[in-house]
Amino acid sequence: MVQSDRPADWQGFVGAAAQRVRQGTSLELRGSLTRLSGLVLEAAGIRVPVGSQCLIRSGELPAVLAEVVGFANDRAFLMPAGDVQGLASGAAVMPLAPEVRPPRLHGGPVQGNSGYGMLRLPLGNGLLGRVVDAQGNALDRMGPVADVVRSPMNRQPINAMDRAPVREPLDTGVRAINALLSVGRGQRIGLFAGSGVGKSVLLGMMARYTTADVIVVGLIGERGREVKEFIEDILGPEGRARSVVVAAPADAPPLLRMQGATYATAVAESFRDQGKHVLLLMDSLTRYAMAQREIALAIGEPPATKGYPPSCFAKLPQLVERSGNGPEGGGSITAFYTVLSEGDDQQDPIADASRAILDGHIVLSRSLAEAGHFPAIDIEQSASRVMHNVVSRQHFEAARRFRAIQARYSQGRDLIQIGAYVHGSDPSLDEAIRLREGMDEFLRQDMQEAAGFDQSRQSMLGVLGVDDAMG
Repeated sequence: MVQSDRPADWQGFVGAAAQRVRQGTSLELRGSLTRLSGLVLEAAGIRVPVGSQCLIRSGELPAVLAEVVGFANDRAFLMPAGDVQGLASGAAVMPLAPEVRPPRLHGGPVQGNSGYGMLRLPLGNGLLGRVVDAQGNALDRMGPVADVVRSPMNRQPINAMDRAPVREPLDTGVRAINALLSVGRGQRIGLFAGSGVGKSVLLGMMARYTTADVIVVGLIGERGREVKEFIEDILGPEGRARSVVVAAPADAPPLLRMQGATYATAVAESFRDQGKHVLLLMDSLTRYAMAQREIALAIGEPPATKGYPPSCFAKLPQLVERSGNGPEGGGSITAFYTVLSEGDDQQDPIADASRAILDGHIVLSRSLAEAGHFPAIDIEQSASRVMHNVVSRQHFEAARRFRAIQARYSQGRDLIQIGAYVHGSDPSLDEAIRLREGMDEFLRQDMQEAAGFDQSRQSMLGVLGVDDAMG
């Protein structure tokens, strides 16, 4: 009797096993936390690719999300996206399988992004008018973000041969930029300055007055106080309706600061893919590089220039190259990145690397700001590399003459101030002295004042005494 029952039991066991295989039932991969040093977590027992998302559970505490940022032999290095307070050695480390949402403990939210496997964040029209953090969670207390689809963040840049060239001028609403540093739709340009010389104010003017379908603002590593001020005082209700603000303030973990810059770029890309013209304002590119420096140094990468490891200089072009024009006839991303110059040093390694990969640079001068000259744009040190492609020849030649006169006055300023210059000694300096007051007035602009592109050009020609032959 016993012998006759065994085949039936065995057949049932095999059938149940086959059913589990057909349903795709898989074993749960689980490792353990072995080390926490500074910013980095070290785990054993898991083998997952760099960029994978993992949950870390320790006792009854809420799960902490972390991302794999490196490995050594059989050890994985993870960077947490939440608070690590309370984690202990031996805590369970579970990689998130693709298309599987992480579970919630005790009904509470998971600390960090609730994406799948590799990083996925919400994109779509539902983000317009919203303020979100680096993980796509709403910060504006207007309820959950709706009408969005979670998409991967590891997008590839458009093939260089498929991009439309920069040929169309973009009206920024700032007179000095429109006339002397003309920006093209799809250009990537840097805003270089030290602290406290008016970067945020200039960004706000461009956010308010630039001709664009959608504005994406990435506040990366800056003061948390500036988020609400930027939205209420600068964007206003009308500007906010067509804007998406991604905030990853200075107190956020370095992983989230990097994710914030990546997420803001991905949001801009999603609108560009819809054929829209996007203005991307990122403040700041330097904080993004600093976050990468913190992560790289924490996992043992050797420092190179002024403490920045080589990976920092590799990450910058990977981020910047994702913006720009799409295919011919499609949308575009015109990007402004602020770059902090430590001690107003324009040879700072991040400033120098950024200048090389961007399509132009606008330098803000501390001496102009201290003299009450706003926006404090140093015309002589600034340049737009695509200006000759987006303006008429008359406009380009007038701007070059304006800059030459400005430079000539700067060269003779000391002689003029001490009274050593004799009028008539140098005709070019005489012209610079005569036009100086009008040029200064042209370069000054109140924050609440908008100057259109054609208006800016005509004002510049008027200062130079040139007839407008544009027709």
